[in-house]
Amino acid sequence: MSSSKYRRKVAPSAADSGDSADKLDQLLLSSAICNGEDLVPFVRKAFVSGKPETLLHHLRAFSKSKELEIEEVCKAHYQDFILAVDDLRSLLSDVDSLKSALSESNSKLQSVGLPLLSSLDAFVEARTVSRNLNLALDSVRACVHTIELCTRANKHLEDGNFYMALKCLDSIENEFLDKTPSSTLKRMLEKYIPEIRSYIERKVSKEFGDWLVEIRAVSRTLGQLAISQASSARQREEDLRIKQRQAEEQSRLSLRDCVYVLEEEDEDGLGTVGDDAKDLYSNGGGGHLGFDLTPLYRAYHIHQTLGLEDRFKQYYFENRKLQLTSDFQVSSMTPFLESHQTFFAQIAGFFIVEDRIFRTSGGLISKMEVENLWETAMSKMCSVLEDQFSRMQTANHLLLIKDYVSLLGVTLRRYWYPVEPLLDVLSKHRDKYHELLISDCRKQITEALSADKFEQMLMKKEYEYSMNVLSFQLQDSDIVPAFPYIAPFSTTVPDCCRIVRSFIEDAVSFMSYGGQLDFYDVVKKYLDRLLSEVLDGALLKLISSSVHGVPQAMQMAANMAVFERACDFFFRHAAQLSGIPLRMAERGRQRFPLIKAREAAEETLSGLLKGKVDSFMLLIENVNWVPDEPLQNGNEYVNEVIFYLETLVSTAQQILPVQVLQRVLQDVLSHISVMIVGALQADSVKRFNLNAVMGFDVDIKLLEAFVDNQASIYAEEDLNQLKAALSEARQMINLLLSSHPENFLNPVIRERSYNSLDYKKVVTISEKLKDSSDRLFGTFGSRNMKQNPKKKSLDTLIKRLRDAS
Repeated sequence: MSSSKYRRKVAPSAADSGDSADKLDQLLLSSAICNGEDLVPFVRKAFVSGKPETLLHHLRAFSKSKELEIEEVCKAHYQDFILAVDDLRSLLSDVDSLKSALSESNSKLQSVGLPLLSSLDAFVEARTVSRNLNLALDSVRACVHTIELCTRANKHLEDGNFYMALKCLDSIENEFLDKTPSSTLKRMLEKYIPEIRSYIERKVSKEFGDWLVEIRAVSRTLGQLAISQASSARQREEDLRIKQRQAEEQSRLSLRDCVYVLEEEDEDGLGTVGDDAKDLYSNGGGGHLGFDLTPLYRAYHIHQTLGLEDRFKQYYFENRKLQLTSDFQVSSMTPFLESHQTFFAQIAGFFIVEDRIFRTSGGLISKMEVENLWETAMSKMCSVLEDQFSRMQTANHLLLIKDYVSLLGVTLRRYWYPVEPLLDVLSKHRDKYHELLISDCRKQITEALSADKFEQMLMKKEYEYSMNVLSFQLQDSDIVPAFPYIAPFSTTVPDCCRIVRSFIEDAVSFMSYGGQLDFYDVVKKYLDRLLSEVLDGALLKLISSSVHGVPQAMQMAANMAVFERACDFFFRHAAQLSGIPLRMAERGRQRFPLIKAREAAEETLSGLLKGKVDSFMLLIENVNWVPDEPLQNGNEYVNEVIFYLETLVSTAQQILPVQVLQRVLQDVLSHISVMIVGALQADSVKRFNLNAVMGFDVDIKLLEAFVDNQASIYAEEDLNQLKAALSEARQMINLLLSSHPENFLNPVIRERSYNSLDYKKVVTISEKLKDSSDRLFGTFGSRNMKQNPKKKSLDTLIKRLRDAS
């Protein structure tokens, strides 16, 4: 046994190994035999491969090699060798039996394994078919799912639901395209998916292009609606202000029986733009103007889905910028007055839409881009306004455009667009507007004055009285007169008042809503110019060129008195429209702006009256300067003058205010006084006696009595002023009749009783006074009489006045 174990552990020599496969198999077989391993695998392999002879050959070779070893061992160990031979012989017989057993096992295995192999082959084939079928089914399912997505995408495309179509395409491309087993289907999908996306992009771009065309037309209507709503809101504010002014006026006049209530009506359909225009912003297309942002949002969303967001943003901005640039075009064929509303409404609608898009589109346009568009639009609008305003020569045209621009500013300010540059342009042309307005008023005033017939205005109905008197607060009292009513003024007054009132309203309208809150001082400045330069100048021209008679002059003076009340109304009206308290306007009131025309009218009336009086004063030439007895009833001239003055007063007090009549009478009486003194001083009068002086004293008393007779219309103070107009003649007569004429030399007495007399006139007239005893043929009884003390005093006065001069 020990020798047997030793033999199993002997490794095959290296000389028996080779590079060929047979040598390798032989080596492996030798190794297995040496190591006592099972040889069944080698036998099975030999029979499977159909080469059992090789195995036998190897076994023989191994046996042969072992025989050599045995021989050598035997030589060394003979006994062992003998034993080994025995073993080999037994082994040989075992090998033969093994061979027979192997052959028999092989035959049995072949008989048993052939059906199994056939079954195995059938199973393998069936399993392969099963796998192929499963793979085919999976492929079919994938294809069916892909085709279903394609069908769904086609349906969405037919329905115009491009977003869902794109989502289907994305799902096909990301989940099924790489897994699609059909190369034909895959190629088809790879070809048509980009084409479908391109089709969707073209379709959406076309819808967006149609929307751009539509939104431009809708923007104009939207802008007009927004501006009209701003106008309605402004009108409601104006109506409320009118009610407030009426309430203030009633309160000022203390009309306790007048009950007033201020109500702010909330009319339907006149809400703010943000409320009424919601349907215009409807994304569902339900607005009554068809204004719909859905195509824009849809196009933006589709481009986002296509990964073309930035390109679409740029495309949108460029197209809207081009539209805005196109909106800036002003047609030279149409007057700007006719096209300005469309021009500004288009721009207003554009930026209302942009504001809506900025706030709701989720980043389609940035705030900076909107601001850039607005700055461009603002610059262009200012440029257009500058150009058009520089060409306009009609104030009403400027006002119409200014009103619409201010409404545009109010509308867009609600959307937080800065409109100050537009208001600055309006303010810049403020002076030009008022110059044009004053020029228009100058023409209207000239036409109104040229049509005046210098006749009192007849009003047959109450509405005429209200329209021509009450509307300008020209009435003397709150009592409505009986009709027909003859006003103290002519038609010129209400005509000019209407022109001035229209000027005030237009000036306030231009200044209102222009960014300047306190503009009363500006309106007042231009109103002063209109009254003091235009109306006053036109009245002066009318007075100097058309007033030739006393009735005309009297009517003109009456008109000026009414104009004075009208001017108070003008400034109050301007203050009310400007929104400042009346007390502030009255506090800053200046002098009467038509004072030159008033003075000219009164001077003209006075001059005409003086001329008429002068025709009566010519009768003073018939005065007997040296009568034997003083006249008891006055001279002829004074009777004529007083009769004329009485007639004048009875006529004038019907139309002239008492203050005006007082000033005119005072001037006429002063002129009469000067004429009387002038008659005494005249070179044609060489001398006069005391009786003549006493006659003039009666004349002056008659004039003073005429003044006293006016006590029914004048106060005592006014009567004293009228009498003071006769002061020069009265003081001269008093001095001539005085017992002590030299008292004139006393400064205190002179200041108190003779302050209107001139030294030279006193000397000249005093030298002409001769006493009756100085006649050439005096009575014999008077020759021996002493010199009259009065005469002596008068001579002293004359001598001292001559020495002083």
